[in-house]
This record gives sequence, structure tokens and C-alpha cells, in this order.
Amino acid sequence: MKSVVGAILAVALATASYATVSPPGAVYIDPLQYNVVGANYTAWRNSSTVGFNPTNTAPPFIQVFDPSFLDIIGPSATIRSIASNPGFAFAHEAPIYVPDLNVVFFVSAGGALGYSGWYNNSVVSMINMTEVDAALASATGNVNIQVQTLHLPDTVQMVNGGTGPYKGDLLFVTAGRALLPPSVVRVNPYPPYNATVLLDNFLGRQFNSLNDLKVLPGTDIIFFTDPAYGWFNGVRPDPKLPSQVYRFDPSTGQLRVVADQFVQSNGIAFSADGKNAYVTDTGAFEVLHGINQTLPATIYKYDVDPQTQSFTNRRVFAYAESSAPDGIELDTMGNVYGGCGDGIHVWNPEGTLIGKFYLNSTTSQMVFTKSGLVILEATAMYVTNIQAHGLTLAT
Repeated sequence: MKSVVGAILAVALATASYATVSPPGAVYIDPLQYNVVGANYTAWRNSSTVGFNPTNTAPPFIQVFDPSFLDIIGPSATIRSIASNPGFAFAHEAPIYVPDLNVVFFVSAGGALGYSGWYNNSVVSMINMTEVDAALASATGNVNIQVQTLHLPDTVQMVNGGTGPYKGDLLFVTAGRALLPPSVVRVNPYPPYNATVLLDNFLGRQFNSLNDLKVLPGTDIIFFTDPAYGWFNGVRPDPKLPSQVYRFDPSTGQLRVVADQFVQSNGIAFSADGKNAYVTDTGAFEVLHGINQTLPATIYKYDVDPQTQSFTNRRVFAYAESSAPDGIELDTMGNVYGGCGDGIHVWNPEGTLIGKFYLNSTTSQMVFTKSGLVILEATAMYVTNIQAHGLTLAT
């Protein structure tokens, strides 16, 4: 099968109008070869937690489902680990890249492997990409750069989503912890890392457990999601609000709902022009300590109303066949990247899966940097030196 796949890749690249050089180790998966597998097929994926790897290639590696993906990754892309701690889920969510510092900020996971929960806060850390670049340049394989822990004020409890820089600061949403409320908070990226809480309630009602956020391009207006994962993960009381998307204008204090009808709203992103919004529904994670594969694992696309900024004309953009899409980002070509159960999936602007950064493990988030795409895989961080560039998230 590998030789057949290699031959198909060679033909596809020779006849395509895209890049003509495949990175070393990249594997082409021709959909036509797997549309029909027959009744005697023995590798049925009866669980969405099992990745689709028909060539049995050792991870991490790059899967190419369409030759157009080569224009995204370029001819020399690799996937290399830059930090690792098998005993601690130190790199789970909320990645923010600050170009002036060349640093990525991120947060640890909730739960046992993150050593956080009802009684213990999560840990915000950062990694210096200048140190990463130097180490990678002097090595041929993986490296393990020391990450630095930030000591944030007690008003910041269980960070889960991040974006920015926002007016020079890190912009986080927190899930809250126990009876301490979820919040939207600005954090100084420089010592002493002082924090300013911008919002911690909806007209006197606590949110469930805020998850992710983005700023609408060309504005200072913040949009965030509020699923019930704090309750599912034993960090927060039972939910008291629907799972919704909110619009918050810090200049006026006005807060309102712009989208609902989710099982569990999660990741959020905007197109470069701000005319479209993307929101993931990870309802498949609704059950405790498991997955309900009949519930959504879906990215929805919306139009953003130019007057009200409500999300309208909801339609399915993509469904993730491996676990569910957590955090999402866009590149400058309009491709959508999602953290899924076997790595990072990439869909083109029409919603067709064109490639994966395959890790064979759940990957919640990613962020574009000068060094490439940095991937958070809980107990490890990776960088892939692709040639695509992410949208500017600084406000």
C-alpha cells in the first residue's frame, strides 16, 4: 500500500498546478483509494479517538489529502517537539504569541494531569521562541526548551482561552474555579504580570466556564464562548446558562448574546475581513470522561451582521472525524486549522479537509509565530515550519 500511495503522490504532484516538492516524510492519502474499502476491511474506526492513519506511518508526520496542502506547508516542513513533560499537561490551551517578545504564552490543562481542579488553579507559562530557534538550528531532532511559569493574581482562575496582544496585553478568558467566577481579563505580558478583570458576570449571573475568545477584526469588541466544561471537569458548579456566544464591548460595558443553539460552544475565529465567524460545537465531549460520537464535532460558519454584529446564516463548515475540533485559527489564505483528536486538521475555505499535522494524540490548540505553527499537545509542544502565515490577532 505504501508504494501505491507513493506512486499516486508522484503522479498527483507532477500533474498539479501547486507546489511540486513534498516535504520529507509527508504522506499523501488519496481519497479515491479509500472511498471503498470493502466488507473485509479490518481497520474500521469504531471510535473517533482513533486517528485515520491507513499507511501506519509513525507520528508525528504530515498527512496530505489534497495537493493544494503543499502550498501551505512548503517544501521543507517538519514537525519537531520543542518542549516536553510527560507527567504534566503543561501546554493545553490559550496560546498567545507576542511578536515583540518572540514569546508564546499558554496554560496547563484542568484535571489530574494538569494538577488543577476545584481546589487548585491552572498554570500559565511561556516559552521563548528565540531560544527554540537557536536550539533547533543546532540539533537535527527534537529539543526540550525550559518553559517559564508566570505568577498571576488570584483574580485569574483557570485560564482556558487566549488571544492578542490586545492593546499590548494578553487577553484571556477564564473558566473560573469552584465558586470563583469565570471572567474576561487583561494581563500585562511583562513582569509583574498584573491583571485587570474586564467582565465576570452577565447582569448578575455567573457564566458557566468561559472557553475561548477572539476580537472582531478592525474593532476592540470581544466575542467569547461559554460551554459547561467546568462542570464536566469538576472545576465549576452545574451550569446555569445555555451554551452561547457573547459579544462584549469594553468601551461601553454592553454585553449580549450573538449565537446560541449549541450543545457545547468552544473555539471561535473570524475571517480576515470580519465578515464571517467560525464557532466549534464540541458536544461530543458532553459526557463525563468519554465521548458521545452522535453529538456534534462540528465547525459552524456564520455571517457577521454589519450593523448588529450578531451571527447569522449558520451553516456547517466542517465535521471532524477524529474527536472534535477544539481551538481554531485561520491563515491569510482563508484555510481553517482545528485542534482535533489526532492532531491539527486543515480545511480549505470551502470546508474540504486538505491535510493534517498528525500527532496521534489529542491536540487542543495552536498559534502562528515567526518560527511557524506552534502546536499544544498537553504534555508536549511542537513547531512545524510551514510557509503559511496566520491572521494578525493583535489589536
